[in-house]
Amino acid sequence: MSWLRLCVRLTAFLAFLAATAMLAAGLRLTELVTCRAIDRTPWARFCFRWACRCLGLDIHQHGSPSGDTVLFVSNHISWSDIPILGSLAPIRFLSKAEVGQWPVIGWLARQAGTLFIRRGGGQARRVRDQIIENLRAGENVLIYPEGTTSAGLTVLPFHGLLPKAAPESKTPVQPITIAYRRDGRPDHLAPFIGDDEFHHHLLRMLKQPSARVDVVFHAPVHPSDKLSGGEFAASLRETVLEGLTRIYRGDFDRPATERLRTEDAPGRPHLPSLHGGQRSPDQSTG
Repeated sequence: MSWLRLCVRLTAFLAFLAATAMLAAGLRLTELVTCRAIDRTPWARFCFRWACRCLGLDIHQHGSPSGDTVLFVSNHISWSDIPILGSLAPIRFLSKAEVGQWPVIGWLARQAGTLFIRRGGGQARRVRDQIIENLRAGENVLIYPEGTTSAGLTVLPFHGLLPKAAPESKTPVQPITIAYRRDGRPDHLAPFIGDDEFHHHLLRMLKQPSARVDVVFHAPVHPSDKLSGGEFAASLRETVLEGLTRIYRGDFDRPATERLRTEDAPGRPHLPSLHGGQRSPDQSTG
């Protein structure tokens, strides 16, 4: 059964990548012909939703992304965090430079306007200035202050440099908590850590039954001048960690919530409308 599941999902995922590449190429060609820039945000969200569907992820959303421009900060567990969060809110991502070199995936990431950062060489300050510029232009940006992926059992310390883009652009911050579970326990397959290779990790995920993914959108926070960059980053980490603790404790399992189904069966998969309002299955995070 696992091999059949792998074949079906892998075929769907490869077809999705091909279709998305054609879409991105078509958008670029249209820009060249019309000499006008095209907003890729709705197209990116559409593609991210289909990526989640192909991966068979069972996504449960708690709370809603802010309707105003915000700097999102989240814990980071896997490369799959990106399509999951990108399917739930209009976001420009900050990603490590290595992702930009991945076949097809890297090219698509660049087409979606992803900001890439290379470790060392003082690039973080340049990227922070770019984030400030995007926020002032009304674009949501998501950063991973941990600076790397983790096993998802806790939240690593937050670095304080990039979150400073919020007070410098006078933009609120909305913390996000993401967690993967399988059979009610933290999923050991989802974390993309160490020297793991993308294609090996992808095949393992596609081969196994759907994992449950909980995403908590916490209340937006307005930066305070009374806190240093390090203190502000630490307070954001505490909020994200509290959400992770509540997820693993099962606090979000008790209320009856409408699932964002992205698995194949049973029932017809339901994804949010591209043009309609974003559904929030559980508006309460309290």
